[in-house]
Amino acid sequence: MSIATICLFFIYTYGLGFSMDFFLKGKYHSFERHSLRLGLGLAAFSFIGVLFGLIGIPLDWRLFLALSLAIPVYSLIKGKFVLSFSTPKLTKSNLFALIVLLLALCTLGVYNKGSFSYPWLEDDDPWNHAIGIKYVSVEKAIPPADTVQYMNPYPPAYGIIMGILHQTSPSIKWTMSFFNNLIIALSILFFYFFVTRFTNKKTLALFSTFVLFSIPSYLSHFIWAHSLVVTLFIVALYCLVRSLDEKKWIVASVLTVASTWLVQPTQPLKFLVLYLAFVLVYCLTSRKIKWNIILGVIGGYVLSLIWWFNHYEGMIRAQVGGSTGSGLDSGQGGQSFLSFIQAAFPQNSGTATRAYSFQEIFFAQHTNMINNPIGIGAFVSFLIIIGILGIFLMQHRGKLKEHSWMFIAIICAILTFLGFNSVTFNLPVGFFGFRFWMLFALFGSILAGIGFESLLSIFKRYKLAVVAIVIAGVILTSAHQKYSVNTAVWPAGLGWNTYNELQDYAWLSQNLPMNTPIFTFYQNGYVLGFDMYSCEWCKDSLEYRKTSINQSPTDLHQWLNQKEYQYVLIDQRAVRKFGLEMVNEKVQGLLDSRLFSMVHSTQTLVLLRVA
Repeated sequence: MSIATICLFFIYTYGLGFSMDFFLKGKYHSFERHSLRLGLGLAAFSFIGVLFGLIGIPLDWRLFLALSLAIPVYSLIKGKFVLSFSTPKLTKSNLFALIVLLLALCTLGVYNKGSFSYPWLEDDDPWNHAIGIKYVSVEKAIPPADTVQYMNPYPPAYGIIMGILHQTSPSIKWTMSFFNNLIIALSILFFYFFVTRFTNKKTLALFSTFVLFSIPSYLSHFIWAHSLVVTLFIVALYCLVRSLDEKKWIVASVLTVASTWLVQPTQPLKFLVLYLAFVLVYCLTSRKIKWNIILGVIGGYVLSLIWWFNHYEGMIRAQVGGSTGSGLDSGQGGQSFLSFIQAAFPQNSGTATRAYSFQEIFFAQHTNMINNPIGIGAFVSFLIIIGILGIFLMQHRGKLKEHSWMFIAIICAILTFLGFNSVTFNLPVGFFGFRFWMLFALFGSILAGIGFESLLSIFKRYKLAVVAIVIAGVILTSAHQKYSVNTAVWPAGLGWNTYNELQDYAWLSQNLPMNTPIFTFYQNGYVLGFDMYSCEWCKDSLEYRKTSINQSPTDLHQWLNQKEYQYVLIDQRAVRKFGLEMVNEKVQGLLDSRLFSMVHSTQTLVLLRVA
């Protein structure tokens, strides 16, 4: 654990958020102010990181530290920012904020328990993220196009933030796991304050946050850019809602909406549809055009063009298999464009998208998917149904005139429900359906909150009993299952053939100093994930590796010393690539030369020290 890097993370985010708040001059509860400064700072961190990378300013942690402290120090000197400490009063707002903080800390604790119960990165995506994060950490720049996955043309904000944090934290595995979990935990805080502003109901917001905390389909501790993009989406929704009454928050809306588009390439397209639902309902219910929220959304997507104006073609090629689609160039009109959309996003798009049964949707399980778990939970499902019935009953009685947010919640819940059921309902297009689960969790939690309040209004004389039964029901049918999934031992992905091979790699991180330079004859990326070092992106290293197996021991030794590699690792990947006989001959030849010495040898791995 790097305590210094944890402190720096909060300095970066709070300092940048304070700088935005300094100009916004928003009025809100102190705990809300401090929490949202972290959210605004996280959005600013993402945007500034991409901007600096594009214009060639080094992505160095010291520069971001100075930038985050500039306005707070200026305010302190000018007397506009005074550090004061007073005994907090036990008010309803403070009590609710404390409960939400405990939920966030519990999320962080549970996710860390799962993440650090084994020494490897889980599944496949994190290993690829590790290469990009290491690149930013070492080179202090965005990698050239098509050299590192998830960095270019893929929007690089997630990798940039993790890379800057890794500059002061020696372990890439710890950095990725801990801060990915911390970002998810912070989203619990941000969600509470968004729902409070959205509904103007603190009790509903508190219970909705408890449901989000409990619902299995909301963000496991899997390491990927979606953890950050959904967190920033919640912050963006908060800013958009505030901009309805406070024009200055249009600026914050623009920045936060833009930041999501700089983190991940597909979720912001889904967000656009959800933003549209907000705009339409607000405009229709008030019979006025809500320019503040419209400008926030449009401005955000326009601002994101700093990255996308010359990277969109690369992402399109990646999505449709190397072609931008003949339909776009053929001039055949709408049918060709529809064909292109269907080709790019078929109903089963997404590696884990499939048809879901009733039981899978409404009943949470103790075993689940890793990257995006599915399922709601029986009691939460019951509350959502009660919430929907309550909304329609209120509409029938004409009591919804001042509750446009309820329409928005139910429309967004329906859209996201259809989204993850693209195969189940045989929809004409799909948009990475399994990734809609995390978005449905947001609006499903609000509907569950409405259901909870409906039960309280029905059973007024038994409120305490209702609260106790509902909380126990949610814990037993949702939170317990979520805990089981996120504290289980997860596999390391398809890149590993046997558990012994994985354990032998773990031996490296347990017996060698962090960031020890290690050369392999084939695929170095997994070395990085175990806190060793290899320049996976260096052109000379990549080129030399192509013929390294055929080099003489003397030439290999000379090159490795020149590049400051201390060890050579021969593993099962080399065996699959070059054959067992050739690999054995190579190992024996290196040992016979006495330029290399044996350090560790098993059935799946040989580690040699370079003299």
